[in-house]
Amino acid sequence: MRFQTELVSARLTRRYKRFLADCVLESTGAEITAHCANPGSMMGLAAPGTRVWLEPNDDPKKKLKYGWRLVDHQNGHFTGVDTSLPNRALKTALMSRSIATFADYGLVRAEVKYGQNSRIDFLLSEAGMPDAYIEVKSVTLSRLQGQAEFPDSVTTRGAKHLTELARMAELGHRAIMLYLVQRTDCSVFTLAEDIDPAYAAAYRAAREAGVETYCFGTNITPQGVEVADLLAVSV
Repeated sequence: MRFQTELVSARLTRRYKRFLADCVLESTGAEITAHCANPGSMMGLAAPGTRVWLEPNDDPKKKLKYGWRLVDHQNGHFTGVDTSLPNRALKTALMSRSIATFADYGLVRAEVKYGQNSRIDFLLSEAGMPDAYIEVKSVTLSRLQGQAEFPDSVTTRGAKHLTELARMAELGHRAIMLYLVQRTDCSVFTLAEDIDPAYAAAYRAAREAGVETYCFGTNITPQGVEVADLLAVSV
């Protein structure tokens, strides 16, 4: 999935009110405010002075003319901070059948209603096969070198999604919790149980009910984001 417009580099001044980020463009020195499409804590990613990549837009309907897309760790690695990007990248991969685990499914639908007032990120269908319900979570937290963690803050909504998936598994469907690590510097995934013990408990209950877990890495550059190889899961 390529970015719609060419990204520009900047330095982060501050991130505030969850969805706003003040930055200084490296090319001109102009101070701007960018939209931050990430409701999480962004632990370890929002220190003042961090080099970031922004996507400009000329949409008259948008008040903010930049969107924060990447953190540049300046060591050859990037983290994607836009939580909408994983679903877009995954949809591209599912539609092209480039993920072997799901390649046999011909019909891919997004945001399908199910459960108790919930929507599944992707519902895959194919004649003669059980439907596959896929819930996607963007992973950006890393507190130990090479290890990605989820969540980065308490998420009661995330625990609810696990309960809904467990119900689908009990009904005979494939139920899949898919973590997409938006970092290029991690090779293993685990749960941040100290941050949200309730989520970790819900995860284990879901696994016992038959929910499958997959964790994929991503290839990230200022040009775009694509789903990469499976990562090891240590839970």
